[in-house]
Amino acid sequence: MLAVHLVSFFFSKLQEDPTKKVDRFLYAMRLHDDQLKDISARFQAEMKKGLSSESNAAAAVKMLPTHVRSTPDGTEKGQFLALDLGGSKFKVLQVKVREGIGIKKGGVEMEEKTYPIPKELLIGKGTELFGHVSESLKDFLHKRNISLEKKHPLAFTFSFPCEQSALDQGLLLGWGKNYRPRGLQGKDVVQTLREAIDRTGGLDVEVLAMVNDTVATMMTCGFDDEHCEVGLIIGTGTNACYMEELRHIDLVEGDEGRIFEKMISGMYLGELVRLVVLKMAKLGLLFDGRVSDALRTKGKITTAHVAAMEEYKNGLKNTKDILMELDLNPSSDDCIAVQHVSTIVSFRSSNLAAAGLAAILSRIKKNRNLRTLKITVGVDGTVYKTHPQYPKRLHKVVRRLLPECHVRFVLSDSGSSKGAALVDETLAPFRLSQDQLQLVKTRMRAGLEAGLKSKGPSTVKMLPSFVYRTPDGTEHGKYLALDLGGTNFRALLVNFKKGLQHNSRLYHKIYTIPQEIMQGTGEELFDHIAQCVSDFLDYMGMKNAHLPAGFTFSFPCEQTAIDTASGTLVSWTKGYKATDCEGHDVVSLLREAIKRRNEFDLDIVAVVNDTVGTMMSCAYEDPQCEIGLIAGTGTNVCYMEELKNIEKTDQKFGKTEKGEREEDVQDEVTEGEKKEGDAEIPRMCINTEWGGLGDDGSLDDIITPYDLEVNQNSLNPGKQRFEKLTSGMYLGEVVRQVLLDLTRGGLLFRGHVTETLKTPGIFQTKYLSQIESDRLALLQVRSILQQLGLNSTCDDSIIVKEVCGAVSRRAAQLCGAGMAAVVEKIRENRGLDHLNITVGVDGALYKLHPHFAGVLQETARILAPRCSVTFLPSEEGSGKGAALITAVARQKHD
Repeated sequence: MLAVHLVSFFFSKLQEDPTKKVDRFLYAMRLHDDQLKDISARFQAEMKKGLSSESNAAAAVKMLPTHVRSTPDGTEKGQFLALDLGGSKFKVLQVKVREGIGIKKGGVEMEEKTYPIPKELLIGKGTELFGHVSESLKDFLHKRNISLEKKHPLAFTFSFPCEQSALDQGLLLGWGKNYRPRGLQGKDVVQTLREAIDRTGGLDVEVLAMVNDTVATMMTCGFDDEHCEVGLIIGTGTNACYMEELRHIDLVEGDEGRIFEKMISGMYLGELVRLVVLKMAKLGLLFDGRVSDALRTKGKITTAHVAAMEEYKNGLKNTKDILMELDLNPSSDDCIAVQHVSTIVSFRSSNLAAAGLAAILSRIKKNRNLRTLKITVGVDGTVYKTHPQYPKRLHKVVRRLLPECHVRFVLSDSGSSKGAALVDETLAPFRLSQDQLQLVKTRMRAGLEAGLKSKGPSTVKMLPSFVYRTPDGTEHGKYLALDLGGTNFRALLVNFKKGLQHNSRLYHKIYTIPQEIMQGTGEELFDHIAQCVSDFLDYMGMKNAHLPAGFTFSFPCEQTAIDTASGTLVSWTKGYKATDCEGHDVVSLLREAIKRRNEFDLDIVAVVNDTVGTMMSCAYEDPQCEIGLIAGTGTNVCYMEELKNIEKTDQKFGKTEKGEREEDVQDEVTEGEKKEGDAEIPRMCINTEWGGLGDDGSLDDIITPYDLEVNQNSLNPGKQRFEKLTSGMYLGEVVRQVLLDLTRGGLLFRGHVTETLKTPGIFQTKYLSQIESDRLALLQVRSILQQLGLNSTCDDSIIVKEVCGAVSRRAAQLCGAGMAAVVEKIRENRGLDHLNITVGVDGALYKLHPHFAGVLQETARILAPRCSVTFLPSEEGSGKGAALITAVARQKHD
């Protein structure tokens, strides 16, 4: 009985942590470095046996000569055809090497077409399969208008084990990957292909070479990198080839030079995971012991499923979806356990691949009697390309097993896939890890705290707004609002209906601010604003009215009070550079411009930042709104901070006056509608001006060379570094810099750098929103690029879309990390275990970009798990908020 109780206790403990039971069940799959080194040594021993004519037959690793004696040397030139047969589909390609314009890097252009293989041909006659391949080749030549006046050389990539006695001969040893055609095993597949081409007729093609997919991978990478002498496939199957010293190969006559050889093995990650999960379910360790018919069915969990289960963000959700498709009803612990099974199985796979590769590299180093080896490995295969963690694991283990080897991994593919792989390397710095985002959150929090202090520098300005409360619904009357924030100026008339809470009417008109005005003199800028106000008053028929007005001014200003209507401009942002404004009171500048016109008069009651206006506008609809966010041309945040934490107000008023103000605020809050548990705490809205984060170098570790270029060419180099990573004014320019670099590298637009692409500002942020739309087809993306004077292919469109996505996603994640810092500070200020709060949002980037809002919200949720944040888009923007603040200030003054 005791033993039974112990087992029961043991399993009950395992249920508390689903990963522990998986670790125990799959203990044998955990491989430490000593085991991997032993496996690598065994690989080397089997490779040596495979090279010997005496022991080859008994060798586990069948070292098959390919009779390819050199990698590309750069002199290759001409047009070639290629067939690639190895999966459920096959490709026909035309390859042009250093002909015509070509691409800059390597001088290779490829056109390809993928043809499906009917399932019946996979298990039918071998001659029928090759007849289908030949007919597809003829179709390709016809549709590409490829002339048959001269004989076309053709290379045949055949991804199955063959014994080759020459480069253009190969006896099939056996099929794999669901291929079972009859009548070809032991026969020459090159000759079979030639006979099929003859039967098809109308083809003047000469099959010159047959290579395995690993060899083709290495040759492709070797064209661009002379150090590439290893090819590695990690996909449905796994295989490798490398350059061996000819003197070590008994199977081939000759005594000099080196030759490719291949190692054959299999990898079926999905099926392995299924078998483990099935076994655990039968033992009662998963799904309460329930086993579905689908789970018993071979092939129901695929390698793609394994990759999906290990995705960083959506892995657990994907795991649950996959298990439910198998007619299972998994608990949360079941999902965690199955995901852990997937991780262990694929981790072992990458470790074994690393051990095998380490054996090859060790042999090459030993062959050449080198102390250190510098070499490139060309890699291909669906597992390597699609699994989110596999490449990193493989690289790390290889470098750990062979610290004396400097190994570079290059992804090989044809056409757009090859370009996309190299693009992926370019875009890698834009993909921020969770640790990096956590650091940004920490740095933003430090900036918020530093900015509240009265002494010491801070890149986050934390400017007091002197707005002490959000609207309570008693506001009434007509108010004028003026809104200057980006490339537009807006004039508004807002009428708050007395006795009707949350009911207002709004009239507005939008005016453009030309760039020459933005960057001219201050007098010209404010004269232009006065002219716009004059036009609006004429439009409304109110030229003689003397209405109270609020001025939304979306640039950092220092204020001493809300109701003195003054604000000293600290610095311009968002592309403004008007002279004689910084250090001056912007309300005075506007009043002087109105006086110069001598047509109308305004009672400017309050000057307001656009974030504060947005917060007030949304708070009129939702009392929980205590944060304002702008994500448009520029980016900024404001929030309600405890007055006791704002040390810099001591300098503005002195201790006594500050105490009196706290009492006044207390009275205001008490008289207004109380928020539960908050009535005794006086607060003020702080305009953070968070766009300056990083001006001290604190973001240098995530800034890319493209960001440096954008910063250097901006109107304010070294300033507003966070804003330059996150706001609409700069994102399009960051994208343009990336596209320019990729084009110069030959990966876009056929390497042709147009004058359009060299034009700063040509790629506006609105194009990111259009291009990233999920509803947009690639032809429409091409149309947008053509409007910009960029003549693109569909492959180019794919790459441009990837670039736009990487740049905008990073921007949204950074804003989300900043928001997490703000809401966490509010939660801690109030001593709450959990905070419920609303953020009022405005800005075209947030409202119009198809993914920005979602990524921002998701990032904030992950980085601030103890805060429930609702994002409320502002309907009327910050202008209505300025009118509300004007109403509050006027009612208090009255």
